[in-house]
Amino acid sequence: MSHSIDHYPQAGFAALAVRLRQAQPCLWINPERLAHPSATLEALGRSISLDDTKAAAARLKRFEALLAQVFTELADAEGVVESPLLPAAALKPVRGLQPGQGNLFIKADHRLPVAGSIKARGGMHEVLEFAEQLALKHGLVSQGSDEHAYLALAGTAAREVLGRYQVAVGSTGNLGLSIGVVASALGFKAAVHMSADAKEWKKERLRQRGVLVVEHAGDYERAVAAGRSQAGADPTCHFVDDEQSFSLLLGYSTGALHLQKQLAEQGIVVDAGHPLIVYLPCGVGGAPAGITFGLRQLLGPHVHCFFAEPVQSPCFLVQMLGGQAGLASGSAHPSVYDWGLTNQTEADGLAVPRASLLAAELMAPLLSGVFTVADDTLFVHLVQVLDALGERIEPSAAAGFSGPGMLTGTDAGQAWLRSTGVGEVLPQATHLVWTTGGLLVPDAQYQGFVERGRALLAARD
Repeated sequence: MSHSIDHYPQAGFAALAVRLRQAQPCLWINPERLAHPSATLEALGRSISLDDTKAAAARLKRFEALLAQVFTELADAEGVVESPLLPAAALKPVRGLQPGQGNLFIKADHRLPVAGSIKARGGMHEVLEFAEQLALKHGLVSQGSDEHAYLALAGTAAREVLGRYQVAVGSTGNLGLSIGVVASALGFKAAVHMSADAKEWKKERLRQRGVLVVEHAGDYERAVAAGRSQAGADPTCHFVDDEQSFSLLLGYSTGALHLQKQLAEQGIVVDAGHPLIVYLPCGVGGAPAGITFGLRQLLGPHVHCFFAEPVQSPCFLVQMLGGQAGLASGSAHPSVYDWGLTNQTEADGLAVPRASLLAAELMAPLLSGVFTVADDTLFVHLVQVLDALGERIEPSAAAGFSGPGMLTGTDAGQAWLRSTGVGEVLPQATHLVWTTGGLLVPDAQYQGFVERGRALLAARD
């Protein structure tokens, strides 16, 4: 089904701006993407490479035995925090993929244990990196210690040391769950600064884990600013800054290493004749940027990553368009409010008014594009995923499912398929929707999502 969304050349971006301002679904293609970017990229004055991703993965490996002991849900997995790669052929017809347009898979981060979302990787990595720094400083472990030595961090002496420090974060919910739960389990004092649009059940779950929840009037941006300010006045507080953290971003990027193994195990090749097209929900941008960075570094030019955002909260798209003359407010760091948008969405994890500059700078040569999705569509996707696959996702996690239809059923997408040559090999392509949350959603809340989605589907029939 075509949505008649045009692909606008440089001279015609004004038409795209109209769709953005009217909160209508649209697709933007990144004209700056490089097929072969440098092996080392720089953002916010720091260079990072695939070696940094591998170092983050090695750190997570060192903590596996400890994590298996601290979290009972990780015992069977021996401390590994990862998600399955699920075939999703049953979803192809409703996601705009006709026979001969490629295969569909889901990277099921909605199943990630402990935190229940994509934030588990990045959030866990930053908390563990801080814990490791303190453990080395206080002689609890030594450089080169293996994962069994790290079991000492579950002991009384280690908890006394870590208990002198606080880990804080600003969040709409999922990152807060990740940071708060892991920090508290290791013995840190933990505080999560949450915006008014954060879900009440997420706040309650944190409180049950002994995490201090600090509520702020206003949106995500204000909660982060307040948390950053309070942490800056306390030398014993480590603030996890979702907008500027390399540790978070590199933790997210480790998901690419695991996906590479999963693709190989399922016999999925990624090359010129077999492109991989990945659709990633995007809030502030750190998680999808980390994954995109890892995938592009590992698998090369034939990986095409697209970010998905709500029509009222397209902060990453607004940032990527910021350099286009006459389209933004003139700011180098524009907000969705500058475009007359509300930042109101049921996809609470994506309700962010301003993108991470770190993520945006890193994505300039790597990202293929960004598309936007209406809230009602998220609930329809949620029900379709449940009915076809029996998987429970939250609205934020449903954003990527519009991706295949955006490429195959819109003028913008078809133009991209032609210009890149991907259209010629589309039958051999792999479409991968990366889900982001859902495991921990309470039954009553989830049932409300389903009822809304079914009502929308019934109204369409």
